Amino acid sequence: MLHPLHEKYADLLVGYCVAVKPGDLVSVQAPAPALPLARAVTRAVLRAGGRPLLRIDYPQFVEDVLELAPEAYFDAEPVIELDEARRLDARIRVAAPTNSRALQGADKGRMARLARQSQPVQELMMARTRWVGTLYPTDAAAQDAGMSLDDFERFVYGAMFLYDDDPVARWGELRSLQARLIERLAQADEVRLRGPGTDLRLSVKGRTWINSDGRRNMPSGEVFTGPVEDSAEGVVAFDLPSSVGGVVVRGVRLRFEAGRVVEASADEGEDLLLARLDTDPGARYLGEIGIGTNDRITRPILNTLYDEKIGGTVHLALGRSYPESGGTNHSAIHWDLITDLRRGGELLLDGEPFQRDGRFLA
Repeated sequence: MLHPLHEKYADLLVGYCVAVKPGDLVSVQAPAPALPLARAVTRAVLRAGGRPLLRIDYPQFVEDVLELAPEAYFDAEPVIELDEARRLDARIRVAAPTNSRALQGADKGRMARLARQSQPVQELMMARTRWVGTLYPTDAAAQDAGMSLDDFERFVYGAMFLYDDDPVARWGELRSLQARLIERLAQADEVRLRGPGTDLRLSVKGRTWINSDGRRNMPSGEVFTGPVEDSAEGVVAFDLPSSVGGVVVRGVRLRFEAGRVVEASADEGEDLLLARLDTDPGARYLGEIGIGTNDRITRPILNTLYDEKIGGTVHLALGRSYPESGGTNHSAIHWDLITDLRRGGELLLDGEPFQRDGRFLA
């Protein structure tokens, strides 16, 4: 018997996030721990008249590839994955971590090569399909968040408005709030971040701000754009930790000149940080600046999908831009790093305060 909340969750993903239509070919990607949600999503796709293409993997798959794959594996063109991406109409991707430290000891160079190999598939998916990524609550994710599983489930489902009578209406309300923020942001040429260890300027002149209202990330709650690629100047400290493939990175500090990272350090996970920066030339440039607006997400849980949406935070992504924002940076990585303005920071637009201590001033 399906959990009633799983059905509501699946209907939100299928009906709102990717808007499945009759005849759509829909990839449903989920690890084995998320099978209850995968079934609910599959049933929702069928009810909508779509054709589900179910892709279930086991939690240790990436570990096994990094450990055992021959060198030729990382250089091979992903022809089957590319063909599938060309045929899909929509993709729903579910994360369900079972061990967030699984790749702590993995070869960071091979991790970078695996990212480069999958880059053409990711770019094709983003350009051609309707897609959404989401998180299924697990014990491991709850432990990272410092919560019991029951409390974590309430946190996760609450951030998606699933306890509200009409979640889609609530996402519409957030969309309207973000539209008002974009009206002001669209008038600015320069964004400046100031805070402890941070004084960074970057240009957003001519770029498009995107209203992220839950259609690509669930949950969402952010507005973002792609900075002018050679514009970032100054230093920035990221005070929220990040987890990449199970490797925790804390205390990241970056210095930019002419848009490029020229100095980088971290209190923890510095070897991964430096390996990611050397993935390709575009990895040292910014592909995104985003401003979190979801006040249902009040604390970090060591999961970027949630942490970057915290109301009062700003995130900067190293690597690939989203083309719809006007960004032109290309890279195999897109790595969001987060600074918490609630801890005594401010965001200025052309020198005028726009947000201080996590609160919008307009």
